[in-house]
Amino acid sequence: MSRTRILIPGRALLAVLLTVCWLTLAPAPAARADDPVTLSRDGQITDKVGALGERRPQVVTALDRLYAEHRLQLFVVYVRDFSGRSAQDWADATADRNGLGRDDVLLAVATHARQYAYSVDQDAPLTDTQLRNVANTAIEPALKENDWAGAAIGAADGYTAVLSGEPVPAPAITPGPSDPGSGSGGTSTGDLLLPVVLLCAVAAVAAYAFLRRKRRATTRTTPGTTGWGGGVPAPTPLPELDAQAKETLVATDDAVRTSEEELGFATAQFGEEAAAPFAEAVAYAKGELTAAFRLRQQLDDAFPEDDETRRRMLDEIISRCADADGRLDAVSEDFDRLRELERGAPQAVAAARTALDELTARVPAADSALASMRERYADQASAPVAGDADQARDRLAFAASSLDSARQAVDGGDHAAAAVYVRAAEGALDQAGTLIDGVERRGRELDE
Repeated sequence: MSRTRILIPGRALLAVLLTVCWLTLAPAPAARADDPVTLSRDGQITDKVGALGERRPQVVTALDRLYAEHRLQLFVVYVRDFSGRSAQDWADATADRNGLGRDDVLLAVATHARQYAYSVDQDAPLTDTQLRNVANTAIEPALKENDWAGAAIGAADGYTAVLSGEPVPAPAITPGPSDPGSGSGGTSTGDLLLPVVLLCAVAAVAAYAFLRRKRRATTRTTPGTTGWGGGVPAPTPLPELDAQAKETLVATDDAVRTSEEELGFATAQFGEEAAAPFAEAVAYAKGELTAAFRLRQQLDDAFPEDDETRRRMLDEIISRCADADGRLDAVSEDFDRLRELERGAPQAVAAARTALDELTARVPAADSALASMRERYADQASAPVAGDADQARDRLAFAASSLDSARQAVDGGDHAAAAVYVRAAEGALDQAGTLIDGVERRGRELDE
């Protein structure tokens, strides 16, 4: 079952604006058919050309999994072309018109024009490096083989992986039709039933979204246009790419050595169990660095590679180093947080206890919101958050137990152990807060 999330009331109003504009412009339906569209109100998939076919449920499953694990919504749009716009402009304009926000990503694919782009908010939890990695590893390989569903599944699974600190999985390619919906056309006018007098509100919503949206020029494109079918735009000269790979290798080697030293201190200070995530990150980074060094040795041996092979190997060196650095960066904040908690353990325990009390007081309201949703709407409307209040209780119970242990450690003068317990409690409190917020947000969305 797909998850419908109406971000703001302007979603429905935007449909009116697009439809009215379509009717009032001079007749040219074919040229305007794929202008920035209103996203489907029945889920996160808008398929104007029938690209997904029978594989639509597989895409829905991948999108739901991404949302369930990281509360990130991936919207996918399939159209015939981008009406003469660049792929990035079209994707950004569509995101703006539909009010997508911080926890939303839009993947737009033009099947006939063989172009695509993704659009994210400037405050999105995904970095540019992560976005490029997912595009290069999971989206483009599927699109090159006309695997339209595979591109969306690869994007969802890729974002799930990078947000979990894991490598992007390569998609299983299932080739499809080269130009789905090539004979289709037309535009639905069902949204004309909504009041035209609300168009002013639409303009305000679109303007607000436009100001918040960051246009990341990250479309993987063909020369002069935007596509995935032939060539690459202005490749980096090989000597420059070679120098970049050497510099990246040295910097990553330094980072891994420094992290190994910090790991030793963290293990001695906080114990092996608390340092386990750091140890895993260092081990992963060392593996990527070792593989990158092997590629460098192959490039420097007595048997020169052709330019294409050399470029591929240099790109892989840089990519592996970026993965290693990203994994280390992901845990560096936890290193710093543990040390900060140790320095102020008594105050940290008190602050976490206050947060625990505040969240515990919100659970009854979440229960009431769920009960109200079940009374007013079909079961499937509240299904995405049906168990969230109970899960929040479990997380709060764990946090309370951890804080009791932290208080005992503080009383015994073991501030390092207290820091570990407080860190565990903070993680549980964050999860509980997310679950409670999800229930409240779902109630507001259904009301809207």
